[in-house]
Amino acid sequence: MKEGVDKQIALLTSLDKKPWHLRVPTYLALSGPGWLQGAMTLGGGSAVTSLTIGALYGYEFLWVQPVAMFIGCIMLFALSYQTLHTQASPFESMKKHINRPIAYSWAIAAFASSIIWGFAHYPLSAAMLEEIVVVSTGFSVDVENESLRNIYLLVLAILVWALCAFTAWNYGKKTSDQSEAQKSSANTIYIFETGIKILTALVIVAFLWMVISASLQGQINWGDVLAGYVPTSLPTDKQGVTIVMAALGSAVGINMTFIYGYTLLHKKWKPAHVTLSRYDIGLGLVLPYILVTGLISIAAAGAFYNGDVDIQGRLSPTVAGKMFMSAGLDEFTSRLIFATGILGMAVGSLVMHMLCCGSAAAAMFKFKEGSLQYKLALLAPTPAVLGVFFWATMGPYVVVPTAAICGFLLPVAYIGWAVLHNRSDYLGDAMPTGTKRHLFNVAMALCIITVLASVLYYVWVNLS
Repeated sequence: MKEGVDKQIALLTSLDKKPWHLRVPTYLALSGPGWLQGAMTLGGGSAVTSLTIGALYGYEFLWVQPVAMFIGCIMLFALSYQTLHTQASPFESMKKHINRPIAYSWAIAAFASSIIWGFAHYPLSAAMLEEIVVVSTGFSVDVENESLRNIYLLVLAILVWALCAFTAWNYGKKTSDQSEAQKSSANTIYIFETGIKILTALVIVAFLWMVISASLQGQINWGDVLAGYVPTSLPTDKQGVTIVMAALGSAVGINMTFIYGYTLLHKKWKPAHVTLSRYDIGLGLVLPYILVTGLISIAAAGAFYNGDVDIQGRLSPTVAGKMFMSAGLDEFTSRLIFATGILGMAVGSLVMHMLCCGSAAAAMFKFKEGSLQYKLALLAPTPAVLGVFFWATMGPYVVVPTAAICGFLLPVAYIGWAVLHNRSDYLGDAMPTGTKRHLFNVAMALCIITVLASVLYYVWVNLS
């Protein structure tokens, strides 16, 4: 493993002399942790928000999610810089240099939110898998028999869980021989990251297919699309402001911030990998997020905005698939392709939820990664498969407090990283200085203020 890292460092050093566009293919091949972040954020929440923005406001607010992502990735740049230079666990760094209760609160919130959001993702996954089965085979259960359909959805949710659990269980798999363990760990991480890249590409292709199909039918106004990426207006109604603030505050969630540092350490990356880590975030997180959320919003805007459909509240993917067909798209595109894209988003997010639970438990209880305790912690989100029965009733009661707690802890964690970024006793000679330091501090302050404002507004709206 060390020889492989040394070869990477030599390759990266030689790349530094080349123009950025000639570096991208190599950076893409070596990237990985950023793609895992992308898989985590491109879940059901992103899909619902994107659908709702397009359906209710057309192309006007296409700029919101790209801006949200650019703001969020500032802190990931800071975290990667710190982790790669110190080679220290982010949790241990927060505990030692900032505050022990904050460190544990951060870990607990990441662990708990990864379980709670699973209760929403498994029903979504099961519903999308049901759509795929219906369109592909014609098989369906009696929708009027609620008990039978719920059991069917539970079976589908368990199938999704089994796929996710198998993938997470084998991530970074170890063997009894140390040298073989290192090779095995490197291989399984590479396979896992490659799988995530392929899954992300398929999700992008699925929604690109939808947009192209809608465009060929004259549903997309490309002039308005381009104009929508320029921030020229803000929503004035309560629902619009809520959606925008939710997007600004959730592009990078608290469980994403926790798992990211550990994926960097799993790769054995060093300070020489800092530039690669930034391209990794750009290629694996920022670009896929902007493409997928944008394509979903564009498709929804073309099909539903100013149309004959009555949209109340947030638009669920299950309903949206059938509405796309009613709006003129063929069944294959509106149901099968759309459902496949949403399912891919949900599965990627669920796998990362498991890995986050494993890393959070390992950090708090000092489990060895790869140990039985660690692997059992990976399975902590398993009860979330019961969301097919309970999410409709439990969701309204847990969403607001969970979002509020995690939302308040996120800027607290951000403040911790901002402080660490300016601590010479932590970063040593790697601490930024001069203009570079001041510019990055301003950027981090903007990120903290934006996230904190979004949380305060979200809580005020939902409790008023």
